[in-house]
Amino acid sequence: MTDAFKAGDRVQWQSSQGTVHGTIKKKLTSPTEIKGHHVAASKEHPEYLVVSDKTGAEAAHKADALRKA
Repeated sequence: MTDAFKAGDRVQWQSSQGTVHGTIKKKLTSPTEIKGHHVAASKEHPEYLVVSDKTGAEAAHKADALRKA
């Protein structure tokens, strides 16, 4: 499922406030920092940078936490 998403895909995920909708900005394949949070992405375990439709905030999520919207 690691190649199931690409930039521009509409997705949804669960947060403590409920279901959030957004868009994939890019696939992360190397460690990075987002708002002071370390994201341990790698080619073997990629994560996806997503942008919330409601707040515009960026966050990284693993593929298994995302669903196509």
